[in-house]
Amino acid sequence: MPSAQASQAPEASKNVALGIALAVLGAIAFSGKAIIVKLAYRHGVDAVTLIMYRMLFALPIFAAMACWASRGKPPLSRRDWWGVLGLGVSGYYLASFLDFAGLAYISASLERLILYLNPTIVMGLGWLLYGRTIRWQQVLGTAISYCGVVLVFGQESQGQGANAAWGALLVFLSAVSYAIYMVYSGEMVQRLGALRLVGLATTVACLCCLLQFALLRPLSAALVAPEVVWLSVLNATLCTAAPVLMVMMAIERIGASAAAQTGMVGPMSTILMGVWLLGEPFTAWVAAGTALVIAGIFVFSRTARRPQA
Repeated sequence: MPSAQASQAPEASKNVALGIALAVLGAIAFSGKAIIVKLAYRHGVDAVTLIMYRMLFALPIFAAMACWASRGKPPLSRRDWWGVLGLGVSGYYLASFLDFAGLAYISASLERLILYLNPTIVMGLGWLLYGRTIRWQQVLGTAISYCGVVLVFGQESQGQGANAAWGALLVFLSAVSYAIYMVYSGEMVQRLGALRLVGLATTVACLCCLLQFALLRPLSAALVAPEVVWLSVLNATLCTAAPVLMVMMAIERIGASAAAQTGMVGPMSTILMGVWLLGEPFTAWVAAGTALVIAGIFVFSRTARRPQA
């Protein structure tokens, strides 16, 4: 028995190391989305067209994911289909479109910090909709995080004025939309499975984005610079489908809590890529605001995982 346990220990360590690596890579890949969107905007494309291309290339991947996860499973009921439709619209279509629209007005760094506030919004919705208890430590962590966002926003608004406020509002509404998905998806995840639900909901979102383009833009608007097409392919694969799979594989190995903590590299990677690829300024205010946001979410997350007394 001791020898068997000794042989299993290195294997378990490798599994944990692989899980951490997948979580880190997934967080970095997710954070690269904002960089790619900002690069694409330099070629004169608008949010409606850009998100159409992203979802056009992502659609086959997510449809295949939904089909694979549905093998051998019972068909969805009418109630389930309505649930998938609602979650797809709120969690992926609206969240993605509002995020893309907001990135036209604010930096990638500020966008990532705002989206990182998502757990605090989920907490607020849980209190508002279900009367869930909020601890004072969670309030403290939330306050610290929002102070960090206000700090970075204050510096950015000096150069962009009302545009920065409008962009920040759009991205915050994106975070609210995704938080609604998080709050209402729990029951369906238990019933359908995470991979099946994600595949179906994102397929709905892809179709919504294609329909939006067909209704709001002439067909000629699809004629964009080749760089926009290639950036959209990269966005759909490396920054959309791949990180979804990597994070899910990481959760299987190290658990949701550890994967979430590892995801704290996301804001820093966005800032570093923004400085490197976009030429965004990295000032003391940005550094201080980022530190506050990460520290606040760390305090918030540790408290949220602690069982009630």
